[in-house]
Amino acid sequence: MSDARTSGLEAPVLEARGVTKRFAGVTALSGVDLVLRAGESMALMGENGAGKSTLIKVLTGVHQPEEGQLLLAGSPATFARPLDAQKAGVSTIYQEVNLVPLMSVAQNIYLGREPRGRVGLIDFRRMYADARALLAEYGIQVDVRRPLRTLALGVQQMVALARAVSINANVVIMDEPTSSLEAREVETLFRVIGLLRERGIAIIYVSHRMDEIYRVCDTVTVLRDGRVVHVGSLGDLPRVELVSMMLGRSVEKVERGGVTAFRAANESDAPPVLVATDLSRKHQIDGISLSIRPGEVVGLGGLLGSGRSETLKGLSGVMQLDRGGVTIDGKNVRSGSVPAAIRAGIVMLPEDRKAEGIVPNLSVRDNIVLAALPKLSRAGFTSRRKQDAVVDVFIKRLHIKVSSPDQLVSELSGGNQQKVMIARWLAMTPKVLLLDEPTRGIDVGAKAEVQSLIDELAHEGLAIVLVSSEVEEVVEGSARVIVLRDGSIETELRGDQVDEGALLAALAGGAS
Repeated sequence: MSDARTSGLEAPVLEARGVTKRFAGVTALSGVDLVLRAGESMALMGENGAGKSTLIKVLTGVHQPEEGQLLLAGSPATFARPLDAQKAGVSTIYQEVNLVPLMSVAQNIYLGREPRGRVGLIDFRRMYADARALLAEYGIQVDVRRPLRTLALGVQQMVALARAVSINANVVIMDEPTSSLEAREVETLFRVIGLLRERGIAIIYVSHRMDEIYRVCDTVTVLRDGRVVHVGSLGDLPRVELVSMMLGRSVEKVERGGVTAFRAANESDAPPVLVATDLSRKHQIDGISLSIRPGEVVGLGGLLGSGRSETLKGLSGVMQLDRGGVTIDGKNVRSGSVPAAIRAGIVMLPEDRKAEGIVPNLSVRDNIVLAALPKLSRAGFTSRRKQDAVVDVFIKRLHIKVSSPDQLVSELSGGNQQKVMIARWLAMTPKVLLLDEPTRGIDVGAKAEVQSLIDELAHEGLAIVLVSSEVEEVVEGSARVIVLRDGSIETELRGDQVDEGALLAALAGGAS
């Protein structure tokens, strides 16, 4: 891509100055500045929770900032709603196609601004002709009268792009636009991006795929914890440095002394308890194979969107697989069935404990025994004495700070809620424990307690798979680290290879 368009000589088409956004007292964006020029393709990078989605919503009128301002072509702009942003020339293409599937291609492109005849009726002939001409500009040949839902997802995405551009957009924001596209469709999208830039349309491109970012973008803005930590040319920035800035880790300043409560993890020589072969789900994971032994902690490394959580969902039965399978102690586990996985001995602590884990209106006791009720029941009746015995054991063992087992779990701190979730699954006496971001959103003290507990469980013989966005947690907590990239295994780190520098290089795709 040409550097002329980003030389700084042209006036910005879109600016954010000192934008701050808070939700319930939590600062999602803090003093964010962004400058986008005509014809520029800017990568907006950052891990989960960095503020990318919030910034996009501010730029498109979904949210209004508490502080700071937006400028369009140098003039202050206020978007009270997304329609205001669209009318001003700021369009967004989301990861999920946000159109009307039962309507035709042409109707979707011109929805809300259909061409009309002299008596005010929709001029379908003209609308179809205009839609065909617009799509033809980008090399897309499709019957514009067909319902959108009858077309391939990639074609639907291109229709969404055509609609975004047809409203006289000056800025197009693309949020993970290739996540559901085939390779051929991705190439079409990239070609269209090139055409848009030649016309002076500016692009903000959000993607977790490094190859795409370096191919279609010439500048980058990196967010971390709601703040801008880097702005500059992408061509001058090695991939490993980009990853380091996203994660907040300096490769040169990594302290080898350890920053977590994990002890040194060792590989086990026992026979594998879990073997997964060729786990695959279209557009999510492709050919994931791994094994784990009793007493072993295996880390899954990867950036957001690499397939970490999807791999856990495939192992635990939350996600139906297209192909591949899982065995426990040599016995097949039915794919896509959480009960079958639990019966086999596989349990998972989900990433979002509030949405997918705890039941906030139930007590600590009820949350802990929820999964174990069938084991504690006889003829359909549960014994309160048995429940109390189980709950008492885990409250003491996990040091859950609670006034009584009858206290609502929603009243506990994040760290104690996490312990309640772990207690629920330990009550099932599992063979394999899958942990997705087990220390996210909890304070430092609770984090150390959870890390020590994971360590203790592994030393007692439980097989554990650990997913964490914190590099030091994966490195110091795992005996082996399987690095994922774009839904596939990039490499596996073992022994002395398990260090932060090697993991960061692998996350960047092997580039230094």
